[in-house]
Amino acid sequence: MTPEQVKALIEAALPCEHVEVEGDGHHFYAAIISPAFAGLKLLDRHRLVKERLKVQLNSGELHALSLTKTQTPEESQ
Repeated sequence: MTPEQVKALIEAALPCEHVEVEGDGHHFYAAIISPAFAGLKLLDRHRLVKERLKVQLNSGELHALSLTKTQTPEESQ
């Protein structure tokens, strides 16, 4: 899987204003700005993303995903 494929998965799973993904094909790092995070604590934001990508994570298609930033559009300004 490529960073571009992971980015596309995230964008399909959540309404996003901005997504950046870096990685080496095994471990990926994502920074996400999404209105879906409004009212959620940090852990709940991470759970939301991981839950939406559960199929890919459980199958091993997406090996590891670290969320480096999960912010609402307002928080990112």
